[in-house]
Amino acid sequence: MSDLLGLAGRLGCSGISDPVVSVALRRLPGMAKQDSFQCTECGWTTARWVGRCGECQAWGSVTERGTPKLTKVTAAAPSRSAQRISQVPTDDARRKRTGIEELDRVLGDGLVPGAVVLLAGEPGVGKSTLLIDVAAKWAGTGETTLYISGEESASQVKLRASRTGAVHDDLFLASENDLATVLGHVEEVSPSLLIVDSVQTISATGADGTPGGPAQVREVTAALARVAKNRNMAVLIVGHVTKDGSIAGPRTMEHLVDVVLSFEGDRHSGFRMVRATKNRFGPADEVGCFEMSETGIVEVPDPSGLFTTVRSTPVPGTCVTVTLQGRRPLLAEVQALVAPTPGNSPKRATHGLDSSRIAMVLAVLERKARLPLSQSDVYTSTVGGAKVTDPSVDLAVAVAVASAALDRQHPQRLLALGEVGLAGDLRRVPGTERRLAEAARLGFELALVPRGSRDVTVKVPRLAGLKVVEVDTLADALGILDLRRPASTPPHTDKTTSSEAP
Repeated sequence: MSDLLGLAGRLGCSGISDPVVSVALRRLPGMAKQDSFQCTECGWTTARWVGRCGECQAWGSVTERGTPKLTKVTAAAPSRSAQRISQVPTDDARRKRTGIEELDRVLGDGLVPGAVVLLAGEPGVGKSTLLIDVAAKWAGTGETTLYISGEESASQVKLRASRTGAVHDDLFLASENDLATVLGHVEEVSPSLLIVDSVQTISATGADGTPGGPAQVREVTAALARVAKNRNMAVLIVGHVTKDGSIAGPRTMEHLVDVVLSFEGDRHSGFRMVRATKNRFGPADEVGCFEMSETGIVEVPDPSGLFTTVRSTPVPGTCVTVTLQGRRPLLAEVQALVAPTPGNSPKRATHGLDSSRIAMVLAVLERKARLPLSQSDVYTSTVGGAKVTDPSVDLAVAVAVASAALDRQHPQRLLALGEVGLAGDLRRVPGTERRLAEAARLGFELALVPRGSRDVTVKVPRLAGLKVVEVDTLADALGILDLRRPASTPPHTDKTTSSEAP
């Protein structure tokens, strides 16, 4: 073996690259590959250190690991005997409202004692402003609240709290970056709610890696989760996001917490949305609506008016649809503009909509509705900065584009919802009755829905003056609205055959 190692050394000195030597050594008998480096994100192993994981493509997550040790685990006496599930008390797990209705809606009607909630969002979206308001309202109910800030000093947090009116005597502030010190504050104050802003700024002395790294974030989150369960204390953790919008840190951090909330919003718009992506104590698809104002975060219990434009008469190139955000129906207005292209390559621009679905709808319009869009620039957008990914917006996009191309609009307040197939058919969407009830409440007069989408098992709400028309295909929907281009005919054809019935 020493001769083989000496040969390897001479090969390296002779100019042969190190990877070639390592491959040659692995092929030698008795030289098995030793994976001494592991990715902290996904567990991928490698024999050499690399800057980027070969499995999950994460940067800086590959660290050196020690030799695994096989130890025999002996059984230990439990500190508390197991109970029958029917005998387990639930008094300690009753929910408590935060005082913010929109946040309680997302959490599942309040915070559960001992729950760990992770709130993630982009910088400047308003995470700290929302949580300081939650802390003040929680303290206003007589409960002790501890707010730990790792990014700002206590005086800076006090200035923001004074501006938003979130000052209470039962609200304690501390600026710390060490996990042990944070746990010491918890022992001293004994709060029922702990807020940590943010988890990436807290470091654990005994953990490997740099502060804010995957190993440190995992250790801090696990420690806070243990304290929350042992003390029956609710914990709200602020998390940062990466460039691609995912939560910074290891994927296991989302498994350690009970609730994962995403705070979304355009920085150029005051509208904010809190969306639940994981919830062990409630629905995981609920959405809370807020608006950023000069006095802080304000709840928006009826956000439908933020995404529509109030007009006295309908305008060509517009159509309204109803999307479902969790169990909440929200109105969204789609606008379209069709203009002649000055060059050979027509433009396709979208804002707030899925560009691939828009391209599909345009192709169906040109093929099935005979709209010449291949030589025109098409611009589509939503009102108010809303991001709509619901497939039910397809029919509204098609109606808006056809209306803009023909410069024609239906005189009634129109609502369209339905998924458009490649064959030009319309497919049903879930929650049609709730969508129609919301449209009727806001005074719409005509609704186009796919045939068979009305649920007869659900109690039909009072639709007031809303007329619901069920259609089979996209061409039929455009025909009802008089937005179909007539079929091409010879120039001198009799009038009885030159037009097509809608």
